[in-house]
Amino acid sequence: MGKIDIKSMTMEQLGTFIKELGEPPFRAKQVFEWFHKGVTSFDEMTNLSKMTREKLDNVAYISYPKIKNKLVSKIDGTVKYLYEMLDGECVETVVMEYNHGTSICVSTEVGCKMGCAFCASTIGGLVRRLSAGEIADQIIFSQKDLGKRIDSVVLMGIGEPLDNFENVVTFLKNINDKNGLNIGMRHISLSTCGVVPKIYELAKLNLPITLSISLHATDNEKRDQIMPINHKYPIEELLSACKEYIKITGRRISFEYAVISGVNDSISDAAKLCKLLKGMLSHVNVIPVNEVRERGFVKPDRKRIDEFVNYINKQGISATVRRKLGGDINASCGQLRRQSLKKEVIE
Repeated sequence: MGKIDIKSMTMEQLGTFIKELGEPPFRAKQVFEWFHKGVTSFDEMTNLSKMTREKLDNVAYISYPKIKNKLVSKIDGTVKYLYEMLDGECVETVVMEYNHGTSICVSTEVGCKMGCAFCASTIGGLVRRLSAGEIADQIIFSQKDLGKRIDSVVLMGIGEPLDNFENVVTFLKNINDKNGLNIGMRHISLSTCGVVPKIYELAKLNLPITLSISLHATDNEKRDQIMPINHKYPIEELLSACKEYIKITGRRISFEYAVISGVNDSISDAAKLCKLLKGMLSHVNVIPVNEVRERGFVKPDRKRIDEFVNYINKQGISATVRRKLGGDINASCGQLRRQSLKKEVIE
């Protein structure tokens, strides 16, 4: 049998595991704290006895990534990492500076099976899901490399978070733990393309995170074309789940809307969007589409984007344009991993 992925345990699970090894309960807290300092071996846990470290090493392993590539924007200091996991698979992580602090965008899967037409992350499909520890590693080792604390987390990198539900929930609990990274739930945002059953499950957990819904279209015909998940969970079902989520949690939902020139950027589209969201506790995050070479979509000009956003605001629904960071390093997710895969094929 293989070794246990100890970093993907919650504090409670770790406590049970430590007890079964015949160690005192306080060891769980010590081990958990070491994980979040970025150790890569049990030998680095210097307040544990050699015998305890050997016990742990015999039955468990510590996940950690290597920096395969790192790009730093000359425009705004945004940092993009291509992290290589222990099995050689790679994911992207982006660290961004805002007035309110340092934010990180993490990946939850290697690749993605959702097939959204404008996204580079889904080209090539899903390879595998990341463990809770591997998701946390992106924060831990980015902090370690940069020498600064990360204040907020966005689950909007490669992969669909709700397709990796159990690992993502464990990750959320672990980074929120006071013995770990101690990042407040209110500083965490989770983005989904609309896995309806998991939205209901997430609502029942009533975590005080921000839920972001990738909507990107205002009718089923158009959304079917750019977001295949809409065939399974059409807009009506998705919005019903959103309303239930708001009812249970009392929290506002952010609706992401990637504007694509000639596809979904008309004032008519804006009017339909307002009709869909009328009466909901919501915010619209308008995103000029990332121009991925393999996709061929083009973002509208600034005048068109401003007209779109202004119309929504005039209808009494809050809307803003997402600030684009790291423009000189292709900081949108999926592109660096894609380039790496192409290079490996050529070599």
